[in-house]
Amino acid sequence: MHLSYCTNVHPAEDVDGVVAQLATYAGPVREAAGLDVLGVGLWLPAQVAHRLDTTPTDLDRLRGALADHGLEVRTLNAFPYGGFHSAVVGRSVYRPTWAERARLQYTQACARVLAALLPGGAAGSISTLPLAWRAPWTPADDDESARALAGLSRDLRELADRTGHVVRIAVEPEPGCVLDTVDDVVRWLAARTDAGLAPEQRIDPEHVGVCLDACHLAVSFADPAGAAGRVADAGLRVVKVQASAALQVDDPGQEASRAAVARFAEPRYLHQVRERTPSGTVLAADDLDEALGTARGRPGLPGTGPWRVHFHVPLHARPAPPLASTTGVLREAVAAVHATPHGREAHLDVETYTWTVLPAGVAGLGDEPGGLVAGIAAELRWARENLTADEEVAA
Repeated sequence: MHLSYCTNVHPAEDVDGVVAQLATYAGPVREAAGLDVLGVGLWLPAQVAHRLDTTPTDLDRLRGALADHGLEVRTLNAFPYGGFHSAVVGRSVYRPTWAERARLQYTQACARVLAALLPGGAAGSISTLPLAWRAPWTPADDDESARALAGLSRDLRELADRTGHVVRIAVEPEPGCVLDTVDDVVRWLAARTDAGLAPEQRIDPEHVGVCLDACHLAVSFADPAGAAGRVADAGLRVVKVQASAALQVDDPGQEASRAAVARFAEPRYLHQVRERTPSGTVLAADDLDEALGTARGRPGLPGTGPWRVHFHVPLHARPAPPLASTTGVLREAVAAVHATPHGREAHLDVETYTWTVLPAGVAGLGDEPGGLVAGIAAELRWARENLTADEEVAA
């Protein structure tokens, strides 16, 4: 597995900003982690992707900056369209949906840019959203999304023929979305990758697969081995693993536990919560304040079973008791993907985008930018030490 870290942790909405973050953060991270070459999973906001796709001088500038700092790109994060560091992101991160043409055009631009940045002979991956937030969503939206991804898979075949680089799209299930779980995305893709479909309707499984985000997997209380196995059994592949960990609250009924997790409630991002009751039922809340019962008109989750919270916590810095993180699920997920037929070809991208909204003192962030550089480097060292199977994870 090729290891990288995702740059969606850094705010940059233009080419200058993307180039600057390589010098300010990614290059120093490589040095701090002791790596000759560091993989970066670039987040390119839509206006940046379109600019790089149409302006060769800017693309050359980015390529030169990557080389100058000892960086290489195998994967892009094309889930957030833009504004990922706005004061309040919330559900806007799911727009445009896959039923809107802008989403297809953005992803097409990302694919062309990635193919131009890939090292010789390398394949690339692009993670994307699970169609949309669950509502509003109609059968017509679903059909339009399927047509868009079928068309994109044809474009990617042509891109591979033209450039020699295979680029794959990785659909990333997320709690609360149309494709909420791994099982949801497997069912949806399997129905649309059937060889009996007309070519213009068929999504090519060689070019469209699954992004397994370990935080999302944990929040869903899913079994990692079972999830990875069902992807493979459906004739699909895990294209990308996002190395991430959720926040776990073993006893949310206790006052100390509720006070500790309440510190992670913040307005920028959604922090979906799932509770597994003693009977095994999984209950849902769309944000942490809703789970706690502090959102207006929301009664809160009962707190009779453990909670898992969609808050990406640094891999190396476990929160203090009574909280915990789900790094065990991450380890199991990587091992399970390794065991699938194409598992060792999957890209492994450390995706802790929440550093700037962590409660004070949780991970010892310190002053910017040095503190963030040290934190990301520590995560990468943790990943190298803990996410290998029987061979070294390639950096």
